Amino acid sequence: MEETDTAVEAANLRKRYGDTVAVDDVSLRVGTGEILGILGSNGAGKTTTVEMIAGLRTPDSGRVRVLGLDPGRDRARLRQVLGVQLQEAQLHHALTVTELIGLFHSFYPHPRPVGEVLELVGLTDRRTTRFEKLSGGQQQRLSIAVALVGRPRVVILDELTTGLDPRTRRRMWAAVERLRDEGVTVLLVSHAMEEVERLCDRVALLDSGRLVALDTPAGLVAGTGAANLDDAFVALTGSRAEELS
Repeated sequence: MEETDTAVEAANLRKRYGDTVAVDDVSLRVGTGEILGILGSNGAGKTTTVEMIAGLRTPDSGRVRVLGLDPGRDRARLRQVLGVQLQEAQLHHALTVTELIGLFHSFYPHPRPVGEVLELVGLTDRRTTRFEKLSGGQQQRLSIAVALVGRPRVVILDELTTGLDPRTRRRMWAAVERLRDEGVTVLLVSHAMEEVERLCDRVALLDSGRLVALDTPAGLVAGTGAANLDDAFVALTGSRAEELS
C-alpha cells in the first residue's frame, strides 16, 4: 500500500494497565476506503487499540496518525474527520433522538441531514423518543448515527451489531457498505464471523495484546487450512470456540 493511500497508521503501539499488557507492539496500516476488521477474544486488546487510534487513550509508546493527524496533538482537527461508535453509548438521557443527532449535527461544517441519518440507522419512527426510553439496540443505533452525522472520512465501529436482531443487523451492514461506497475508511471491531466475512477487506487478529495475523478473511482460512473463519480464529489464537459468542 502506498503511503498516500494510507488513512490510518498505527506503529508499535503499547499500552499497559498495572501488570497487564493490554496492547503489545501492534502496528497497522489501513488504506483509504478500506474496511479493516479487528478480531480477537475478550481481553485481546481490540478496544484499547482503537481507543488509542481515536485519541481516547494515550499509548505508553508508539505512534498513531489518522489522515496525517496526531490524535493527541491535533484533537480538534481529528474530531472533524473521525467518527467513533463505542460499545456503550453515553448520551444525554433526557434528549430525544432528533435533539441528540441535531446537537452533533451542529458541530460540523457539512453534516449529513438529520433525516438521512435517521433513515440510515432505521430510527425514523423513534425521532421524538427520549434516549432513556430507547431499547439497548436502539441506543446502539443512535450512537452509530452520532458517529456518522459529520460525514467522517474515517469511522471506528466497536461491536457494531451486538444485541441487534437479524433484520437490524443486516440494515447496519448495508450502512457500512454504503460508507465504503463513499470512500470512507472503517475500522470494525467485531466478534461476528459472518459480519467480518461479509464486510471486511482485511482482518487484523489480536491475541493477548499482540497482532498474530493480518490478511483477508479468505486468506486467514486458507492459511490455516481451516474449514471456515471460526475455525481459523481458533487455530490462530488457541481460544475456545465459545469465546466467539
